[in-house]
Amino acid sequence: MAPLESGVNALSFLLSYVRSTPHRTFVLYPLAVLAVRVLVDRGVPRVDWRFTPLFAWGYLQYRFVGQYRRGQGGGGRGMETLPDELITSGPYAYLRNPMYLGHLIFLLGLALVSRFGIAWLLLAANAWWFDQRVRRDERRLDAHFGEPYMRYRQSVPRWLPRLR
Repeated sequence: MAPLESGVNALSFLLSYVRSTPHRTFVLYPLAVLAVRVLVDRGVPRVDWRFTPLFAWGYLQYRFVGQYRRGQGGGGRGMETLPDELITSGPYAYLRNPMYLGHLIFLLGLALVSRFGIAWLLLAANAWWFDQRVRRDERRLDAHFGEPYMRYRQSVPRWLPRLR
């Protein structure tokens, strides 16, 4: 392989990696916040470890709900491929976007553990970005599933489950 071709492949891989929402949330953002925190603190970063369970909660929610979704005919990664069937059971009976919420729970943990303004900005920016993404997804699902999705959308909350 020629050096130029190798460099192009490496750049292509890097861009693909960065475009992946899970890679950004669960790998790149924590590493970036930690790196900047180390620089600002000139060594060992000051952190509040009490909030680390939010990392596990957010990541595991994302992973387990994703496995559930795939097992139920839930389409491809993200919303690139629409699901074959409307999933309204399991975690989707309580919340329309449990995987996206897992990302936000993880980022909340990052902000609370790091006690760092950059992490709070990442959380806020991602909350806005996920909300915009969900609204686009909903339009596509409305067109794809029609009336059943509209009924589901009216009965199940977008972000926070109803307490029963």
